[in-house]
Amino acid sequence: MLRRNLANSTIPWALEMKAVSQVEPSRLVCSLTGAILGCGGWVLSRGASDTGMVNMLFEFERNACVDIYSVLIGAGIELSQYGHLRFTELCQCTRNQGRECGAEIASVDLEVQTFPAEVPVRLSGNQAA
Repeated sequence: MLRRNLANSTIPWALEMKAVSQVEPSRLVCSLTGAILGCGGWVLSRGASDTGMVNMLFEFERNACVDIYSVLIGAGIELSQYGHLRFTELCQCTRNQGRECGAEIASVDLEVQTFPAEVPVRLSGNQAA
């Protein structure tokens, strides 16, 4: 998978984020891809490993940051505290600067560790004893 060193990038808002999710990895990749594209973003790379790790590199115009933030949460991922802080900062700066920066590009390198939802096991009457 293609990965960039975002710290050395020329994009001023190059964010590296970690998250967790209980959504099945291939389903998460599909739903995130559709949601990001639906907000006008560009998915540069995406993938899921056998260990349940989902990696996605995507970009979007800053004026879509609230929509992108919303679809990430709506897709069932839980960002780290740092991820929430950085996205909030991006949205606030974009809102405060308005037209000056709305067309600038923000880049997100997202890493999501997925965990299967636990299904309770029912025991039959003779197994419960």
